[in-house]
Amino acid sequence: MPQKPNPASMRNFLIVWFGQLVSTIGSNMTGFAIEIWAWEITGKATTVTLIDFFSLLPSIIITPISGVIVDRFNRKFLMMVGDTVAVLGTIIILLLHLTNNLQIWHFYLAGAIVGAFNQFQSLAYSASVSLMIPKQDYTRASGLEFLSGYGSRIIAPALAGYLYTVIGFSGIWLIDIFTFAIAISSLLLVSIPQPIPTKDEDIVNIWQDLGFGWRYITTQKSLLALLIFNLLFMLPHDIGNSLYTPMILSRTNNNTLVRGSLASAAGFGGVTGAIIVSTWGGFKRKITGVLLGMIGAGVSKTVFGLGRTAWVWIPAQFCSSFTFPFKGSSNTAIWLAKVPPNVQGRVFAARSLFLQLASAVGYLTAGPLADRVFTPALQSKGVLVGILGGLFGTDTGAGIALLYVICAVCMLLVGFLGFFVPVLRDVEDE
Repeated sequence: MPQKPNPASMRNFLIVWFGQLVSTIGSNMTGFAIEIWAWEITGKATTVTLIDFFSLLPSIIITPISGVIVDRFNRKFLMMVGDTVAVLGTIIILLLHLTNNLQIWHFYLAGAIVGAFNQFQSLAYSASVSLMIPKQDYTRASGLEFLSGYGSRIIAPALAGYLYTVIGFSGIWLIDIFTFAIAISSLLLVSIPQPIPTKDEDIVNIWQDLGFGWRYITTQKSLLALLIFNLLFMLPHDIGNSLYTPMILSRTNNNTLVRGSLASAAGFGGVTGAIIVSTWGGFKRKITGVLLGMIGAGVSKTVFGLGRTAWVWIPAQFCSSFTFPFKGSSNTAIWLAKVPPNVQGRVFAARSLFLQLASAVGYLTAGPLADRVFTPALQSKGVLVGILGGLFGTDTGAGIALLYVICAVCMLLVGFLGFFVPVLRDVEDE
């Protein structure tokens, strides 16, 4: 049997959670600065989306082995290694900037290296949660994760938008280095339990275990259905999400203040949803939370894409982000409850691999679709101007907005159809 949470486990979880919160604030600040810098240099959506793609590509390659490693080796050590490599990558980018040698491809390379080690860090962290806290707190812990992610969006964009003009690119990256130091220190302060293996696990069996996670999911038809619907939801979500910054900047003449305000609105929405989930404990039927969250996100993002001013964008963004803690915490609670802790590393790695593949497809297709298909179609004399020009306009961001709305409608439909699929609807009963 796996180790049981000790009385101090919730305290340890909160310490680690706080360290990750601070680190996420720093990372979001640098991410904000990178997007602004890349768009100002090139003016192409493809450039921005490729940064996301190259950050994701290595983790796709190593995901199958990462689950095996997380289930076999010290998870606390893996988390510390991930944070350490991330801070080293930040230092290298800072030095390149200070010596006037920084180029776009440096972000591709640094993102690839950091992304690979971040895969181990995030997987080790997610696979440790069920050993650190009691089962009844799974949904609340997941809600706190969303509180961390969205809470950083309240602080980071406002700080980055202001500090970008005060202390510049270099100052923001120095702040990021400091936040990583806090994250690493929080890990040094706590003990993270290790699962007790149920069989002899020597290095020879690693190759046999590479496909274990996928085999486990395919034998659990309800989990397979849940994964498929998440894939169908995340593909259009990531296409739209990767075009978010280019759409806003192109429609506001590169107004970073509006971009920062929208990010803060997303943070407030996410924090509000996360606080409610953490306090309430979520839906009794977790799958209801998943599907209603998908529908709510689709509706909100459709309104967002149709809008052209901050007065429409801000409330729509708030509502969109408000729904994700309900969807995400419910989804996480289902996986934590249905997968034994001693195999969660391998099973979660398999799940992560397919979600990352969907994201990679989204990042690769979003830029070319926006730059070469939808933007020209809604510019002067474009093929869609007569049909949709009145709804979306004919400015630079009109075509991107059209693609964004198409993705949002797809997200809505996935959530709606999920209620009519018995194997998914009954995932908690099987």
